[in-house]
Amino acid sequence: MAGIYIHIPFCKQKCTYCDFHFSTTYEAYRSLMIASIVDELKKRASYLEGKNIETIYFGGGTPSLLTKDELLFILNTIKALFVIEEDVELTLEANPDDIQESSLKEWKELGFNRLSIGLQSFKASDLKWMNRAHTSEEALNCVQLAQKEGFRNISIDLIYGLPNLTIKEWKETIQTVIDLNITHVSAYCLTVEAKTALHTMVKKKEIVPSDEDQQSEQFITLIETLKKAGIEQYEISNFSKKGFHSKHNSNYWKGKYYLGVGPSAHSFNGVSRSWNIANNQSYMKFLKLNEEWFETEILTLDNQFNELLLTGLRTIYGVSIERLSEIQSFTKDFSLQLQNFKSENWIMEEEGMLKLTEEGKLRADYIASSLFV
Repeated sequence: MAGIYIHIPFCKQKCTYCDFHFSTTYEAYRSLMIASIVDELKKRASYLEGKNIETIYFGGGTPSLLTKDELLFILNTIKALFVIEEDVELTLEANPDDIQESSLKEWKELGFNRLSIGLQSFKASDLKWMNRAHTSEEALNCVQLAQKEGFRNISIDLIYGLPNLTIKEWKETIQTVIDLNITHVSAYCLTVEAKTALHTMVKKKEIVPSDEDQQSEQFITLIETLKKAGIEQYEISNFSKKGFHSKHNSNYWKGKYYLGVGPSAHSFNGVSRSWNIANNQSYMKFLKLNEEWFETEILTLDNQFNELLLTGLRTIYGVSIERLSEIQSFTKDFSLQLQNFKSENWIMEEEGMLKLTEEGKLRADYIASSLFV
């Protein structure tokens, strides 16, 4: 089984914190970009080695900006090139301001059965300084409208650690999620990335980021409150009700194959990783000329071991001890460090899997990097 990721590099406007690849001036070459994405699908169809497709994910950027015909063009190409599982998870990332009754009906007709909505916050003042295109009212209404149109599998993105976000406001945000009966939440701590508008605002002291203590308090509050509501933390940043884990993202963490198509998209086939050029014009030009539009890295055994460890430990599934040992034998340092973390009650061993404890989840990246070979 494998997955396909389609990167749509279009956005209406740029959020202050965003360092993803996209363009806000795309109308002049919009149709050419869609044609280039379809062309790449055809040229790289063999990458997945004939594996059936169980997940298709349209991300970005803002895929909800595409018309029904544009989405259909891409989907029909995928169906012509690959064997698609009957219960395929078909996800569309959507912004609240693009979610209308008409668009929801079209997405349903196309077969989309999962929406990932970029809410980020329900607070009007936060949405304003983030330069989000939607209002707090649209954030609330879009979820209810999608549910009304029959979408049960709905994920929302939230950001914590926002400037001036009080713990009371954060609890109210989480309660809103619970009241809306949302089935999946992806929550990320605000990070100040270089070359973003947010970075400039922080340098000018127009915005003061929250400190580590505030971020930790909000993260712990999120975990505990959602857990009481039956929304399980199945990966460090991802929470869901039973039966609503993201299959696509879970397959990333489990080390399954995936093909990434579009500017800046990444692909993985177990022994190598590739990434497309992060420039729209160059991407389209190189595809047309059939020149290399992506780079490839062959993963060493150390790379494979470390990557499996890093992604597996972030999840509720854990990482298989047997699978790690099949890649390469455990070093003395690895075994000693692992034993230390068990003694600290940060890692536990359960049915042949290494898993982080609740305490360990707060130190996930540190623990994984300390075990790297």
